[in-house]
Amino acid sequence: MNPTPFQRALIFAALLVTLAATRVHHFAFVPDASWAVFFIGGFYLRRQVAWVFPSLLLLAGVVDWAVISAAGLDFWNHYCVSPGYWMLVPAYLAMWLGGAWLRRGYVGAGWPALGRLLLAVAVSTAVCHLFSQAGFYWLSDSWAGSTTAGASLAGWWKNYTDWLLPHPSVGSHGYLLTVMGYVAIGAVLQVAAEQAVRLRPRRAGHGPT
Repeated sequence: MNPTPFQRALIFAALLVTLAATRVHHFAFVPDASWAVFFIGGFYLRRQVAWVFPSLLLLAGVVDWAVISAAGLDFWNHYCVSPGYWMLVPAYLAMWLGGAWLRRGYVGAGWPALGRLLLAVAVSTAVCHLFSQAGFYWLSDSWAGSTTAGASLAGWWKNYTDWLLPHPSVGSHGYLLTVMGYVAIGAVLQVAAEQAVRLRPRRAGHGPT
């Protein structure tokens, strides 16, 4: 089922709202959906990548700037903003490409599609985390100066795994689990839409007798 232009517009609007609403508080009860937004965007809007992907990137940056500025802090000198901040571009691109790969060859919900979905989410999230976390770990003076030993390969790997998967000791729900949760919601909506399309011709054929 290929979305119509109107449906694509609705999907794009929903992605914008979801990104803005959840990115405001990265560690709130409702987790940041940014990674899942780019993945879902790649699935539904991969042919509109030339303008949808930059739009989502711009919105993410604007939200970050607004939140930091609202706290009375300088954006460019904030703890989370460093040369590694620019690594979010390839990080989010990895999520987008994961969704786009899943879309290619997709013919409908089923066990093969579920297997591809799990693979796409796992790989794209791992690569996204590699770019975003490594960028911050290796390129941020904040991290290197926060420990007496500074940055190290062992320290990077521990930090990478601590945040990729659930890790209570650091208060991490795990980026992979978060992405899977949001993508699962999208998958349920996709299956429901496909079922509605299948049932529509049957209903149309049952008129008054």
